[in-house]
This record gives sequence, structure tokens and C-alpha cells, in this order.
Amino acid sequence: MQVLLVTVVVAGCVVFAYVSAGQQAKETARRQTTAVTTAVADSPAVIAAARTADPTAVLQPYTERLRRDAGVDFVVIMAPDGTRWTHPEPDAIGRKYLGHTARALRGETFAETHPGVLGPSVRVIAPVRDHAHGDRVTALVSSGITIATISEQLRDQVLALVAVATAALALGGLGTYVINARLRRHTHGMNAAELSRMHDYHQAALHAVREGLLMLDGQRRISLLNDGARELLGVRGGVVGRPVAELGLPAPLAAALTAPGPLRDELHLTDERVLVVNSAPVSGGERRGSVITLRDHTELQALSGELDSVRGFAEALRSQAHEAANRLHTVVSLIELGRADEAVEFATAELELAQALTDQVVGAVAEPVLAALLLGKAAQANEHGAELVLSADSRIDDGLLPPHLPARDLVTVVGNLIDNALDAAAPDATSGAAPPRTDDPGGPAAPPRVTVTARSEGGELLLCVADNGPGVPEESAAEIFRRGWSSKRPVAGAPGRGRGLGLALVRQAVRRNGGTLTLDRAPEGGARFTVRLPLRDTTDGGTV
Repeated sequence: MQVLLVTVVVAGCVVFAYVSAGQQAKETARRQTTAVTTAVADSPAVIAAARTADPTAVLQPYTERLRRDAGVDFVVIMAPDGTRWTHPEPDAIGRKYLGHTARALRGETFAETHPGVLGPSVRVIAPVRDHAHGDRVTALVSSGITIATISEQLRDQVLALVAVATAALALGGLGTYVINARLRRHTHGMNAAELSRMHDYHQAALHAVREGLLMLDGQRRISLLNDGARELLGVRGGVVGRPVAELGLPAPLAAALTAPGPLRDELHLTDERVLVVNSAPVSGGERRGSVITLRDHTELQALSGELDSVRGFAEALRSQAHEAANRLHTVVSLIELGRADEAVEFATAELELAQALTDQVVGAVAEPVLAALLLGKAAQANEHGAELVLSADSRIDDGLLPPHLPARDLVTVVGNLIDNALDAAAPDATSGAAPPRTDDPGGPAAPPRVTVTARSEGGELLLCVADNGPGVPEESAAEIFRRGWSSKRPVAGAPGRGRGLGLALVRQAVRRNGGTLTLDRAPEGGARFTVRLPLRDTTDGGTV
């Protein structure tokens, strides 16, 4: 199509140039012959020769010399009746002039195209006036250029025009070939129909896939964003062409999206979601950007946390079962030794201790999910040699929690805070945390203790978790809620993987429910986390 278009354009230009050149050649011949004719008609020698008896003898040599010098095909001087006095062909002298002379006899100078002895020609006819006899017309002058001569001149121009047109067609064809080759190289040999079909499949796939897909160009601007990515990142409106930094994303997530190197299964948090980020650079001789996929890990992370809690409960139950078996053997042995009273006293004391904790938790916290969580964490703390205490002023009646406060978020907040407090108060041998604090530097270490407070206060749900561990250093207070921060030493074989996410999830859950989260020093010297969640529905974001 492009070659055809170039051909049509060039052919049209050639035709236009040919017609214009023909008209211009005729106009040039007319002006040239007009100048020659008027010059001859005004010549005194011609006027004087017209008075003689034999004008041909004087005028024939003169007109031939003038014809050659002026570049015209003929110069004819004739009598008023049309009898030729001069002509390039001597045989035509004395014969009648073949053109029109009426207007010249009336004193006009005019041009015409008329066939003559030499063939069709463009000629100009002018009168010769004898000023000595009252401007009487004593002769006529006609000079002209034949159409054959004009055509010959035009033929040379046409040859040059054809050469230019051929060069233009060659350049157009070469340019078309180069553009076509480059286009096919960039489109991998696909034609327009194939590209259109691939575009339709591309659009359908982008809208159908549930995962987030984000494409950035070399300047870290968004080139493509599918529906899944919009939902996961929480962006609205037209964002294509905008830098990632202008989307209002959390700083760690924005840094990960614009990272130059590839990423593999990195966890990042938004205000409402836990995202798994993977990215790969797009390269082709130069950096062209990156392709990023986003997966929603929120539900899986919550289930993972619940699974960890269940595993902790299972370990605690296993340990308690072992302890219960030991106590049962003790009771049986006392009975076999005939010490029934001591056996009853020992068994009753153990039952009263377990029942007292259950009664305290159930009596203070009527919310079943939170009560079950506290009982399980108490068993888990006992397994780690720590004590989980519910403060005396704790009180949550059944039905107090509103529907807008999900039980899963409550489990996330309280469970992670208690786990963090247990890690600080009773660290594992491989955790790398500092040992429990001592109230007296010279005395024995205080027993690990975690104190939980849960009550309603001023239209808010107050949740407070404090420990008697070493506390949080002041220089780390601003970083403790950042994903990846952890005071634990990495476990061998899994350096830091999965660490430092609990408090970040707590902050996310608090913000999602419009609450506040603060950190200060507990009366026993450790860290105290205080969460306040509104008991009425609110759309305002929380603060930390």
C-alpha cells in the first residue's frame, strides 16, 4: 500500500510538472518571439527597406542573421498584402503568408499558434509603421518558434523529470522496505490482524487474572496496571504514566516496586493487605523497565498465624498431658502407699490451680474468641516457663464487641502482642534476646511475666500487653513496627525469613479498624503495648 501510494503521488507530480513545463515552454516562446518581432518592426533599417523596390535584397540577410542570433525558427517580413519578402526557405519568398494578418493591419501586435511552411508554430505578428508618412503600415513582421522545437526542449526537461521521479520511486521503495523490515522485527513478524487478535487476548487476560500485574517503564512510571493490581494496591483513577512514588504507597513497598534488581516472594504490607511481590527486569539492549506481580497473602498470613498458635497450643497440651500423667502416677503411688488423704489433697490442689485460671479468664472476658485465645496463650506461656496474668480490672462482657470489629483482627492483635511479650520475657536459647531483667541487680532474676489488660473504656476497647523483659531500646522504638525488624538472632538455615512481621500485622489491623497503638515502658521495666479500638464504626484511619 505504501509503495502504491508513493507511485501515485510521484506519477501525479510528474503529470503536473509535464503540463506545467509545456505551458511554461509555450509562454517562454511567446515572450521570446514578441521581443524579436517588435524589435524588427521598430528597426529603421526595416522601415527604410520597405520603401525600396526590392526589399528582399536588404532584409533577407538581415532576418537570417537575426534568426540565428535570437534563437527563433523564422523571421518573416512581408508586404501589407501578405507577400513574403523574407523566409528561412528561399522558395517561400514571394508567396503568401499563411497566418492571420487582419489585426496587424489595424495596428495591433498579437500572438497565435498556426501551421506554416515549417509546421505548427507559436508566432507573433506586428505592423511596421512608417513615421515619416503618418504612421502608415508599410509592412508586417512575423517571427516564431515551431512546436517541434518547443517539444524538443520539453523532451529534455521530461527526461530530467523522469530521472527524478525514478529516483523518488526508488527511495520510496527502499524506505518502505526498511520500515517494513523494522516493523516486522519489532512485531516479531506479526501482521495487523495477528496484532489485533493478540491485543484482544492480552486485554482479556489482564482483566481475567486475579493476581496483580504491574509494568513499569525505564523511568519507573506505570505503563500498565490491571484490575487485580488496582485492588491490591488500593489505587483509583488514571495512574498510567505516573511515577510509583506518587501513588501514596508505603515506603518499603514503593522501594520494592522500583528496585532495579529482581525480587522473589518478598512480603510487604499496605494499610489493609499483606502482599507477596515478585519482579523481573525487562531488558533488550537497554533497560526498558520491569514486570511486577502481586499476590494477596493476607488470608494466608492470617491462617499461618493461626496455625502457629495451634501448634503452640498442641505443644502446650502435649506438655500438660505429660505433666498430668506424672501427677496421676504420683496420686496412684500415694494411694498404693496407703496415703489416701495426701493423694486427695495433692489432686485437689492441682485442679484448683487450673480451675482458678479458667474461672478468672472466663469470668473477666465473656467474649469467647478472646477468652479461648488467652487460655491457650496461658498454657503456651506455662510451657515456656513464663506466667500470663490477666489484670484485675479486665472486663469484657459478651456482646460488647461490635460487628465491624472482626474476631480475626482481634486474634491478630492480641495474639501477636502476647507472642512478642513472651519472646521478650522468656526468650528461647536460640533467639538471641537479652535475658529476663532483674529488679535488683544483685538479686535473682525476676520470673518471666506477661500482663494482659482487656476492658472497655470511654467507648473504646482497651487492650494492653506488658512484659518484664529488657524493654525496647529508644533507638529502635521508631523501627519496631516496620516489617522485617526483629530482636531475635536469625535461625540457622532461615536467616530472617518470616521474622519481624507480627508487630507490622498488629499495626495494620489497628489502622484498618480505626484504632491507635502506642508503646511505652511497663512498670516492671519491660515494654508495654496499648491498643485502643473504637467500639463504634469509623472510617478514620488509626495512628501509631
